[in-house]
Amino acid sequence: MAMTATVEHADPHHLGRAVEHAGPAPKHIVTAYGFWIFLLSDIVMFSCFFAAYAVLVHQVADGPKGAEIFDLRNVAVETICLLLSSFACGMASIAADLRNRLWFYLSMTVTCVLGLAFLAMEFREFADLVSRGYGPSRSAFLTAFFSLVGCHGLHVSAGVLWLLTMMAQVFAKGFRADIMRRMTCFALFWHALDIIWVAVFSVVYLLGGAA
Repeated sequence: MAMTATVEHADPHHLGRAVEHAGPAPKHIVTAYGFWIFLLSDIVMFSCFFAAYAVLVHQVADGPKGAEIFDLRNVAVETICLLLSSFACGMASIAADLRNRLWFYLSMTVTCVLGLAFLAMEFREFADLVSRGYGPSRSAFLTAFFSLVGCHGLHVSAGVLWLLTMMAQVFAKGFRADIMRRMTCFALFWHALDIIWVAVFSVVYLLGGAA
């Protein structure tokens, strides 16, 4: 009886509002949720690479150890470039929210330049190791190293291409709702790469160089 009375005396306007708000979630929520699932799957993949590296780090087959081949100063500069690029990407997101084209293009350009600088230094490191005979086939340790760091480098390369695509879309179509959703996904992707690199820098280079 109490429940019946409650339903009978319920505010019809309140019930109408509840029905009005029922339905599918907005597109930006669905997009962000789906992209978070993609990022989590990517993190699982990198976790497998980290696990393989942890198992094979001492399997050098009479080859060099990490402390013998890592240039920590060069890697520190790489890390600074990537951290600064993440900050510039955040500034680009703020500029996009404010619909400020000038600061958006400027911030995205800085992000792109720093990302390319990171890739150039990483490519130079790989080329130097291969030229010295320390390629991925030299030992299980180097195989794991090239796989982990190289996979991250491929992601950064894809991120740079995505960044250029975003700049072209904003130039051609402006800050439309669908482009803003893609910008949000790009920012999440770039910041995730930054976090993964901090783990690579700490586990691979700092611990390996100290050993």
